[in-house]
Amino acid sequence: MNQQLQIGIILGSTREGRVSPQVASWVKKIADERKDANFELVDIKAFNLPFLGESSDTTNVQKWNEALTKYDGFIFVVSEYNHSISAALKNALDSARDPWNNKAAGIVSYGSVGGTRAAEHLRGILGELQIADVRTHVALSMFTDFENWSVFKPQDLHLTNVNLMLDQLTAWSKALKTVRS
Repeated sequence: MNQQLQIGIILGSTREGRVSPQVASWVKKIADERKDANFELVDIKAFNLPFLGESSDTTNVQKWNEALTKYDGFIFVVSEYNHSISAALKNALDSARDPWNNKAAGIVSYGSVGGTRAAEHLRGILGELQIADVRTHVALSMFTDFENWSVFKPQDLHLTNVNLMLDQLTAWSKALKTVRS
């Protein structure tokens, strides 16, 4: 039970020209300074998931489920599309069930209003999947944290929220690990 926590940082966009890799790498760099968990980037684009129910080939879905099983918690890097999460992230969430259960999650969102509407939509989905999302949420503005809507240049003020979210996430992940044991 004293094993190091494993936290997956999930890139929630697969769109061409996406900025989620920049945001996720920034979060990972901050997280890697900590000693309470191991953090790993998880790019849903790399799994090439078919849309739920559109293919009888479940090979990639099985690989996705197997990959998620090893994590004790997650950080979702969420872009806001039309007041919600991306279709690719919703599909990735729906393509797994048990690997999500009784784990914790933090949310880092971005968009014109910080991605807050996508984050709130995601919270409802996470509850259905038995994922306990932490209160502190990092909201990044496309106007103030990105140059030309494409180059990520976060304001220093976000560091406080990232670290507070990570504190909450690791505490909840550790507690929920006992539920899964």
